[in-house]
Amino acid sequence: MSTPPPTFTTLISAEELMALQAASAPLMVFDCSFDLMQPTAADTLFAQAHIPGAVQAHLDRNLSAKDPTDAANGGRHPLPGREVLAAWLASVGFDNTLQAVVYDRNGANYCGRLWWMLKWAGHEAVAVLDGGLQAWQQAGGTVETGAATVRPAARFALSDEKARLATTAEVAASLGRATQTLLDARATPRFRGEMEPLDPVAGHIPGALNRPFGQNIGADGKFKPADVLKAEFNALLAGQDPAGVVHHCGSGVSAVPNLLAMEVAGLGRAALYAGSWSEWCNTPGLPCAQG
Repeated sequence: MSTPPPTFTTLISAEELMALQAASAPLMVFDCSFDLMQPTAADTLFAQAHIPGAVQAHLDRNLSAKDPTDAANGGRHPLPGREVLAAWLASVGFDNTLQAVVYDRNGANYCGRLWWMLKWAGHEAVAVLDGGLQAWQQAGGTVETGAATVRPAARFALSDEKARLATTAEVAASLGRATQTLLDARATPRFRGEMEPLDPVAGHIPGALNRPFGQNIGADGKFKPADVLKAEFNALLAGQDPAGVVHHCGSGVSAVPNLLAMEVAGLGRAALYAGSWSEWCNTPGLPCAQG
């Protein structure tokens, strides 16, 4: 009797992905590469090179709500509702039996979005390709060009949420309480309010801590070792309970690498405030801080 392939729920190395492919394990790979300042570039990047058989997951088209009535939150990149997400997954041939592997070529900035969304949909078997497309190619992995392979539609059934979505009302109600620790993943100049290229107000949610998401990545382009991440987050939290952390950023995308890094570090799966600064600063009556 053959041993079933292992399930990956946080990170997967290029070599581990190659082993799953060699064993014909049931899996689907998603390319989430994106360019925030030039969204159309995502299609060009995918066409130039992607892991063979990969499905493109476009931040604007597939991983954000196009219709406000379908949105689960506000902000610049509102999440599509879980039912909308399930319908898209089924349309590209993804079902509940598959291991999902998500990657980008942007330091895990964008692929974490789909990692979190699949957890939110109740699907635990999803992992981020550590080091992204660069690590895949460095390990000898081949790439293909052109359009994605079209697969027959499947059925994806939602189950209980395995990731917690925090709302603006919830974050505001717990502002200043010891039970909530806000962690902002934006670059420090944006956090301080020294610059703001995307949102109408510069600054941050009062009391938030700042950890730019790129600090999770080492010089090799991969996530730092678990013990290093744990030490860094413990130093930042300074005794505050990791279970009370609520991750956010500008629009709920680049916050996820911090959330994933805490999980890799053994600190649990914290909440995501997907509306983030873009929803907070556009909500009348909410306080904003600078410095």
